[in-house]
Order: sequence, then structure tokens, then C-alpha cells
Amino acid sequence: MVNIDDAIIAKYESYGEHFEILVDPDLAAEFRNPDGKDVAIEDLLAIEEIFKDSKKGDKASDEAMNKIFETTDPIEVSKIILEKGTVQLTAEQKRQMQKDKRKLIINKISRESINPQTGLPHPAQRIENAMDEAKVKVDPFTSVEQQVQTALKAIKPLIPIRFEKVKVAVRLPGSAAGSAYSAIHPFGEIVNEEWQQDGSWIAIVEIPGGLQDKFASKMAEISGGEAETKTIK
Repeated sequence: MVNIDDAIIAKYESYGEHFEILVDPDLAAEFRNPDGKDVAIEDLLAIEEIFKDSKKGDKASDEAMNKIFETTDPIEVSKIILEKGTVQLTAEQKRQMQKDKRKLIINKISRESINPQTGLPHPAQRIENAMDEAKVKVDPFTSVEQQVQTALKAIKPLIPIRFEKVKVAVRLPGSAAGSAYSAIHPFGEIVNEEWQQDGSWIAIVEIPGGLQDKFASKMAEISGGEAETKTIK
């Protein structure tokens, strides 16, 4: 629980009623980030009280809370205030959140897209440069998924790019097959597999187009350099 002196104010207004809570600035930002970690309300509150005016210490009435929230439970009310209200984040917090969210957007586009002219992934730096040129703005409170689509639309006139999944055939020696499932899972889905007479294991794996090089490197790693990979679609 944050010290009251270090807390910031989260506000919510509805039907002429005003409510405030005192919250940890970092945890409140994490709570409101759709791509952030889950944060318990109890952990981010400086005090489990709902105020009408926190600076004056005026508490919100039970009548007002029942009218707007249909409860006087401070945890439930605080959750609604944080979800629907406004939080007075510092300028530095907003800058850091935008920076972090921008990195997530760039990484996702680089991970899942290819250059349709070559069939190869775009490096993250190329994506970032295109976003800079297109002046893509990042909202720290909007999900990565939503902003990826906006960014992709903005940079398409600048670089040839599209989201595409590819199928990769992989052959591993039998000694490495046991490690294959856990190693492949972060990349994509095994759509077919079979054992060969020589004891090797073959699979068809569907992965985002931008992960072809990383997938090949991972297969080489778990097989001691004996893996064979080939993009078939």
C-alpha cells in the first residue's frame, strides 16, 4: 500500500456526483494498461476510502455511492473509478508507458509480418523507422492489438508488408524430439507430425511469418545443429 503523501488522485464523475480515491501512481498505470499485469485493487490503494474531495478529506456519502455504483464497498467502487474515471499520471509516467507500448507494437508487427516481395520478415528497426516516418502515435491505454492494426495501415505505403502465417517443415533427430513440443509451442502450432524409419521426427508447424529465422535457430539449438527446416507455404 502506497504512502498517502506519494499517492495520486483517480477521479470519476456521474450524474452530478464526484468521487476520488488515492492510488499508487505506478500500480494504477499498470491496472489501466490493457496489456499490463493484473493488479489487485487492495495493493494500489493508499487508503480504502472513497472521497468526495480527497484534498479536504471529505468522504463520499453512502447515498451517493449507492446511487451511482449500487454498492458502498470501497474495493468495488475503487475498481469502477479506475476503469471508468481518470488518473492523474505524471508526464514521465506517460512517456514511459508510451515507450513500452511502442516497443510491444513494433515487436508484434516484426514477429507476425513479412515482406511479400521476399517472403522474409522485416527487422524490428525497419518497422520502427517506418512508424517514425509515418508519425504513428501510441496510446498507452489502448491495447497492442488495436494499435498494431493502426500502425500497419500507416506504414503500408512506406514498406511492403503483410501479416501472414507460414508452414515450416522440420526434421529432428530422435534424440531431440522429446524437446520439440515445448520448444515449438511459443512459435506456433504443430499441424502434422510423424516418425521416420530412421528414427527421426518430422513435423509441419504453422508459425507467424516473421519468426522463420528464429524458429530455425531454435530447432538448430535443441538438436545440436542437426535440424532441417524448410518453409513450404
